[in-house]
Amino acid sequence: MIRTAIFDMDGLLIDSEPLWYEAAVDVFQPLGITLTPELYAHSVGLRTKEFVDYWFRRYELNPENATHTIEAIHETVVEKIRRRGEAMPGVYDVLEHVRVKGLSVGLATSSPASLVEVVVDKLNIRSYFHAFHSAEKLEFGKPHPQVYLDCAKSLHTAPVECVCFEDSFFGMIAAKAARMHCVVVPHPDVRTQPRFQAADLLLHNLTDFQLDLLKE
Repeated sequence: MIRTAIFDMDGLLIDSEPLWYEAAVDVFQPLGITLTPELYAHSVGLRTKEFVDYWFRRYELNPENATHTIEAIHETVVEKIRRRGEAMPGVYDVLEHVRVKGLSVGLATSSPASLVEVVVDKLNIRSYFHAFHSAEKLEFGKPHPQVYLDCAKSLHTAPVECVCFEDSFFGMIAAKAARMHCVVVPHPDVRTQPRFQAADLLLHNLTDFQLDLLKE
């Protein structure tokens, strides 16, 4: 029985992945890093720290500058989301659906808690949620399941009674590692990749979700 729905945030609730990419390009360009969309796609779902550490190692940059780079990316993306952030298709439909079904609702994201505050107010969805969790300060982020397990615990729900909603491969792995059901709504450019078949349900957008689909 499904008692709780837990949502990822970036790329699932809010169309922020293009804005994260823009922010990374803005901050990395002065450092001599040219980040193409194809390269960026490999790191979707990682925390900013892991994202920055990866590119700093690849380009052999001074790690002492990593913290400043992380902060600069966060500041830049927050401003972009405040100005241009928009809800993904079906967000309000699925949130209303799980509320009508009587599910507890949580949010579990790799993004910093400060950005969660910006997003839920920008989309006016705070009232749908009972818990917010960020992997920002955890020892491990997604694909490690800790942020999902922490969210379920705070909602007094066993992992097997949760359904998670994700858009990224790393997020899907985190949900499955937590022994939760997982609904994935990947970006159209990667939706046909065979690796997403590991999800319990693969959808084109959140509007298509009905709780009964998991039973089928």
